[in-house]
Amino acid sequence: MSIFKYKPELNGEKIRLRPVKIDDVEFLQQLLLDREVNILTGSVHSNDEEIKRAEMDKLTEVYGEWAEAEERTVFMIIRKSDNVIIGESVLNDYDVGNNSCNFRIWIAGATGQGFGTEAVQITMTYAFEDLKLHRVELEVYDFNPRARHVYEKAGFKHEGTKREALRFDEEWVDAHTMSMLDWEWRMNDKI
Repeated sequence: MSIFKYKPELNGEKIRLRPVKIDDVEFLQQLLLDREVNILTGSVHSNDEEIKRAEMDKLTEVYGEWAEAEERTVFMIIRKSDNVIIGESVLNDYDVGNNSCNFRIWIAGATGQGFGTEAVQITMTYAFEDLKLHRVELEVYDFNPRARHVYEKAGFKHEGTKREALRFDEEWVDAHTMSMLDWEWRMNDKI
């Protein structure tokens, strides 16, 4: 049995994280049109590239599988003040033998308000305290210093650089690998 079988709801001060549901797909389809999200996640290769609306059937299939998947947990980030979904926080690619996984997050149109910082803190608390993971890793593109700052503040350490990992606007962008270990989390003052 996977550690991701049980999918709880997690609460913070400004946001709550709850597992994705099929009913979220229509709203997610709109959020995924956010240009900044598409650029910062490497989903497009130019500022001028058209952001295409994801097909509803495909989104429903993907998120339907993720809602039930035992190898990942996809949390919707919900702003408590108005109960609106603003993004997602994901633990995935679980490596059983090494008790580690990958982390990714995106937030649309609600930056600079501390939601990302709180979502990272809540997700890492769940990863290390509830799931008892040993290691969590992520990648962040060089042109996203705001996210890298949030990750560093949470306790992630830079491990290395994937040089010229993304082509964007006819230039190459590095991707930085960062990770946090369970003992670092316990020593960290957290955010």
